[in-house]
Amino acid sequence: MASTYTPLGIELQATGENAGTWGTKTNTNLQIFEQISGGFVTQSIAGGAQTTALSVSDGATGAVLSHRMIEFTGSISGNQIVTIPLDVQTFYFLRNSTSGSHTVQFKYATGSGDSLTFAATDKGDQIVFATANDGTNPDIDTLAIGTGIASVAADTSPQLGGNLDVNGNDIVSTSDADIDIVPNGTGDVVLAADTVKVGDAGAAAVLTSNGAGTLTVTTGGATDLILNTNSGTNSGTVTITDAANGDITVAPNGTGRAKVTNATSSSTQTVTTDGKGIVFSMFFGY
Repeated sequence: MASTYTPLGIELQATGENAGTWGTKTNTNLQIFEQISGGFVTQSIAGGAQTTALSVSDGATGAVLSHRMIEFTGSISGNQIVTIPLDVQTFYFLRNSTSGSHTVQFKYATGSGDSLTFAATDKGDQIVFATANDGTNPDIDTLAIGTGIASVAADTSPQLGGNLDVNGNDIVSTSDADIDIVPNGTGDVVLAADTVKVGDAGAAAVLTSNGAGTLTVTTGGATDLILNTNSGTNSGTVTITDAANGDITVAPNGTGRAKVTNATSSSTQTVTTDGKGIVFSMFFGY
């Protein structure tokens, strides 16, 4: 009876076969085992959109699919597909080191089973398990082991290892929930920007203290603090000058007035200026 081979190319020698070459074939098998357990190989997939089939080398070393880690390389100008035979069952460390903004899909040669696809901008690593769980439509399962978690919600105490880049997205909440930023102890919330905008579009913006405390708004350096609306469009301003004996300037827009209103009274107090000083006048609403 002739030798047979596993899906990854290991030779299964039949009784009485390979007289005089048994030792050589055994050594080759051991080298294949070594590749499968911890081997690293690069596979160029350079070029336009194409499918690269990784084939087995029965009884011989060197088959790309019989290595533990496979790094995809090359400049790609179209979406790539890399396939393995339907009967391969193993796990892989995959690295996408290609250049070019195109996807790289790792899948079985045929069938409609699950696969792994590196996004066009994903030049990272993945761990996958080739399950060979079906003779027609086997699945490639993506594993989170060693590569992080599938969702931030799965980490009960997440910490950043570097700056958080929102990449053009927003930090949002659901179900009308607040977004709390809570420094530890005496820590402050520092918004290091020249302009800080608050309020929904078209809605009044409100700055208020969180509880019966004092609301303090201050600049992060030797700069003036300016308050206005709608980025200053048709808006008056309140300017607190950062300087010894500096002014606090209240400057209504156009013919607007600076008003001081007592919400518990039916009267309105108006603060006006005659160009020389401040004049207080009272206007009663009844």
